[in-house]
Amino acid sequence: MALDIDPSIPPSGTGCVECLATSGWWVHLRRCAACGHIGCCDTSPSQHGTAHFRETGHPIMRSFEPGEDWFWDFTTEQGLDGPDLAPPQAHPVDQPTPGPAGLVPSDWQSKIH
Repeated sequence: MALDIDPSIPPSGTGCVECLATSGWWVHLRRCAACGHIGCCDTSPSQHGTAHFRETGHPIMRSFEPGEDWFWDFTTEQGLDGPDLAPPQAHPVDQPTPGPAGLVPSDWQSKIH
């Protein structure tokens, strides 16, 4: 597992990389523990966090939500403990959930998984 987590790598940004590139939106954010990629959760319409695992094989992700520090292993489908990762540990607290501001449809709850 040591190779699956690199605590020195900072997150790729404050929002889902793919959603931001396509004017998409997310419910919650997840951070790849190997490369710092920020993707959206499986409740989000596009599920970019899981897509990142499938594309890269990076199996460990961590919540990127304020106040959450849990890790998930896609290969075992179990939570696990992990080290502190390079800051920031979460998206800015003033960033809305779901987000990003201005792109979340008013009927977002009917569009989630």
